[in-house]
Amino acid sequence: MQVSVVIPTLNAAETLPAALAALRSALVCEIVVVDGHSVDGTVAVARAAGARVVAAARGRGNQLAAGGAAAVGEWLLFLHADCLLEPGWAEGVEAFVAQPGAENRAGYFDFALDDRAAAARRLEKLVAWRCRFLGLPYGDQGLLISRALYDAVGGFAPLPLMEDVDLVGRLGRRRLARIGARCIASARRYRQDGYWRRPLRNLLCLALYFAGSPPERIARLYR
Repeated sequence: MQVSVVIPTLNAAETLPAALAALRSALVCEIVVVDGHSVDGTVAVARAAGARVVAAARGRGNQLAAGGAAAVGEWLLFLHADCLLEPGWAEGVEAFVAQPGAENRAGYFDFALDDRAAAARRLEKLVAWRCRFLGLPYGDQGLLISRALYDAVGGFAPLPLMEDVDLVGRLGRRRLARIGARCIASARRYRQDGYWRRPLRNLLCLALYFAGSPPERIARLYR
């Protein structure tokens, strides 16, 4: 089993070192950092850690699509640069892949935040509910998928926003499953924007997407 890890980056020199360090495992055959023309030390950090750097036009959907095309592993693990897989993640991945029919399913990690605030725990519970009942894991939970299934559903679309929702929508709820390990995301933006304001904005963007609004218009609202 070989896993290619794909990480889109944009000025991520502060968070990328810890994310890369957590990925040390015999399962990982390569780490592909897809950079959207960072102006900080992101590219140098990635290369110093042994990652392969691919340049792509800025935009997470576009970068993820470029990384998926460049990766060589039989399994692909898409991860955000400000997310940290907790110790034991590799064992969780191995157990997921060992299950019958795993090549026809995609796995996601449990969402967690690096904040001790009670608001963070409430948000984690809401995300768990969303995944369980709506089948909507987001990109900050990581996504593990076989190369065969990724290609079969068309991979990531080069969208400016909602690229994660678009892909899991094409996969469908029945082909999504928990891996059983946590992906710890940075809470910086929640602390900055507010634990109520940011999720409500995300919910509005999601509602607009399902109502048929173009992702480009939603991206302007999101920013």
